[in-house]
Amino acid sequence: MNPDRTEWDVIVIGGGPPGEIAAQYATQFSGLEAVIVEQELLGGECSFWACMPSKGLLRPVELVSNSRDLHGVTGARLDVQAVLDRRDKIVNHHDDTSQVDWATGAGIDVVRGRGRLAGEKTVTVDGRTLTARHAVVLATGTRASVPPIDGLREARPWTSRDATNVHEIPRRIVIVGGGVVSCEAATWFRGLGAEEVTIVEGSERLLSKNEPFAGEIVAAAFADSGVTVRTKTRVTDVARPVVNDNGEGLIHGGEVTVTLSDGSTVTADEILVAAGRTPNSDDLGLETVGLEPKGFVDVDEHLTVPGIDWLYVVGDLNGKALLTHMGKYQARIAGDVIADRAAGNAARQHDHAIVPQVTFTDPEVGSAGLTEAQARDAGLDVSVAEYDMAALAGTYLVRDHYTGRAKLVLDGDRLVGATFVGTGIAELVHSATVAIQAKVPLGELWHAVPSYPTISEVWLRLLETIDSQRRGK
Repeated sequence: MNPDRTEWDVIVIGGGPPGEIAAQYATQFSGLEAVIVEQELLGGECSFWACMPSKGLLRPVELVSNSRDLHGVTGARLDVQAVLDRRDKIVNHHDDTSQVDWATGAGIDVVRGRGRLAGEKTVTVDGRTLTARHAVVLATGTRASVPPIDGLREARPWTSRDATNVHEIPRRIVIVGGGVVSCEAATWFRGLGAEEVTIVEGSERLLSKNEPFAGEIVAAAFADSGVTVRTKTRVTDVARPVVNDNGEGLIHGGEVTVTLSDGSTVTADEILVAAGRTPNSDDLGLETVGLEPKGFVDVDEHLTVPGIDWLYVVGDLNGKALLTHMGKYQARIAGDVIADRAAGNAARQHDHAIVPQVTFTDPEVGSAGLTEAQARDAGLDVSVAEYDMAALAGTYLVRDHYTGRAKLVLDGDRLVGATFVGTGIAELVHSATVAIQAKVPLGELWHAVPSYPTISEVWLRLLETIDSQRRGK
């Protein structure tokens, strides 16, 4: 790339998966030229601090857990250092050379530095001014939130970046929050040898955005594995007399004393905050184009900021669905819209009705579409069917003591939501997503025959349950 170049058709601020995909789709068939501005590592949170390293830690833990529950398999154990070494390979030791090579190979330029809006179609990068002919895409994502709890910030708590890039397994750890990040982290810390893992969650259950049984099953599995779960409890104070700056994934000081809302205390070697995400919209220059310089940035059906037809926002920053795969979906739409508009063609629209997600705990939790409560709140004609997945021949073959449950939510004869809990259910989620998105009639699902003996046979059992309920049996 010419280091003096200052103008492109498309400028993307943020080089995570949504930013990369937006640049790719805007340029690959259109003849447009794009540049990605990234201040950290190209590939972003997902590649280096979230999806990839976390699953690298969870898969070995899952395999050992499963093997210990199969009669005839003995001696399964984890080599913790080897697991961490493999994780380091997965994140390329925080070297993004391969990501940069992909971008430049696709004809996309890369500029290092902090990008900020500076007016219409204008971006500054550490004092350098860049101009976009057609579009600017904001894809700066989110960062871990640290709640305003007395002493918490001063204790230099771990966030998700430390947890996924852990280099020193704490003997005792307190995890603040009971969502996806918390539950996955508790799974791998316990599996990698942490002796005391305590989750503190203010709401009534874990994974509160899922069907209630999902959090209940995961909590029961945690109890069996020795993880302590404190629901309906808040952290009120944190004290850590000795604090240091050892670096990412290393213990940040001496013992931590955590005071809870019921007056009890927990002492640990580290505290992990997994209590939500904050959009990276501050210091992004939003005020230079008339937008509020904080919070999530609203978009329309084309991923365009209303009233600013050249400004697009994809991924976590627009707040629609804080999931990498949804950010990449948005990026595909936005990239196509940019290319279509540049060519004078009609622009595509996005559809966020169906959001699939998998939480890789042990057992896994997977869902697509609406929960029963969400469907009822939407005023739909709701009926549900549930099935104990341990009753399937396929699940008995997976492990000796299978625990899981499945639930479908219907609006009349149309599937609008599905939730699965159990070992190996992650791959069921896409079939549910397809059925919901395509509005497949219930009668047609009967002809989608599941292979035997597999976990997917749960689809047949759920349909039989629906049929029995409707026939009054």
